Amino acid sequence: MMPRCRVNLSAVIFLVFLQGAAVVLFCSWYAQVNPCDSALSNGKVHVLLLSSWRSGSSLMGQVFSQHPSVFYLMEPAWHVWTRLQNQGARSLRMAVRDLLRSVFQCDLSVMEAYLPERYNVSSLFMWAQSRALCSPPACMLTPRNQLSNHNQCKQHCEAQGLQRAEAACNTYSHVALKEVRFFELESLYPLLQDPSLDLRIIHLVRDPRAVFRSRKESAYALGSDSAIVLEQRRVPADEMQYQVMQEVCRSHVRINERAVLKPPPFLKGRYKMVRYEDMVLNPLEEIDAMFEFVGLEMTQQLKEWVYHVTHGKGKGSAFLIESRDAANVSQAWRTMLPHSKVKRIQEMCKGAMSLLGYKTVNSEGEQKRLDIDLLVPREPDQFS
Repeated sequence: MMPRCRVNLSAVIFLVFLQGAAVVLFCSWYAQVNPCDSALSNGKVHVLLLSSWRSGSSLMGQVFSQHPSVFYLMEPAWHVWTRLQNQGARSLRMAVRDLLRSVFQCDLSVMEAYLPERYNVSSLFMWAQSRALCSPPACMLTPRNQLSNHNQCKQHCEAQGLQRAEAACNTYSHVALKEVRFFELESLYPLLQDPSLDLRIIHLVRDPRAVFRSRKESAYALGSDSAIVLEQRRVPADEMQYQVMQEVCRSHVRINERAVLKPPPFLKGRYKMVRYEDMVLNPLEEIDAMFEFVGLEMTQQLKEWVYHVTHGKGKGSAFLIESRDAANVSQAWRTMLPHSKVKRIQEMCKGAMSLLGYKTVNSEGEQKRLDIDLLVPREPDQFS
């Protein structure tokens, strides 16, 4: 005769509860230790191209935009800063972060709060720079495996509402957003910890002296943004660009040090820094490395496009990507900026230049000798 086993129902319920709690705790721990693996379950990779104004971010954005697997938008946070332009950067960062979270998830309804009453796709900032908004299902103009032309897109793809843009976003494996309005990483922590996002951050930096020269040429267009960066402080006009550059340099230091020196567990493997100068000197090598970081493959058509836009004769223009001699453009500050201004930028951005790998010049003669290399050789994630 088989012995009877008495089962205590309360004990069973307690054990099941205990097992469930253990599974939840394990999954939470695993998500912290392996953030990329846990986030990959939703199938999309989310890429934040993080930079500052006039640092070559439009070129980097187009590299991603023209890839057939990427849905790209250029600076969606422009709408927040434009609508709330009497605020400061600190008070706007949460609104910008929440906007990015929704857009990464292909929910563009969040844009409605910042768009005109009667809006359409063309209401989005620099919308025609997105190949995905010029291709099916957003627009029938450009086949998804072909490169887009922003002028043609403007003429043929001005769709009503944002429904087609949302539908397009949901069909891509990668969503890439370019932003210049973050000055630290901490406000992005909720996105990095969100299990529905697989967020990778590519941090593009550029020689502060080159950025300063380029900003001076676009000073009027950047006036409102500069005021927000400076928290609406009253600054003499001739001092504004220097003060903004100081804030930009400080932000690069904060971001890089946080990501490299003592990153929290959920940030490990999610951050990559790229220097603009490296990208234009060795474009295919650098872009291949960026694509590998986010799980994309280079296409032959994209290789040819990259070579064309970085080896032309033009000087380029703000926000638009045209064929230019990118390597020479990156050095233009050396012959066009007075040494007195170069010296001051070097003093204000000394820490950033040292951290990011830019050598200082000690005289006007040294500044104008283009045979002197001012880039510190780079090793993986550091400089030597």
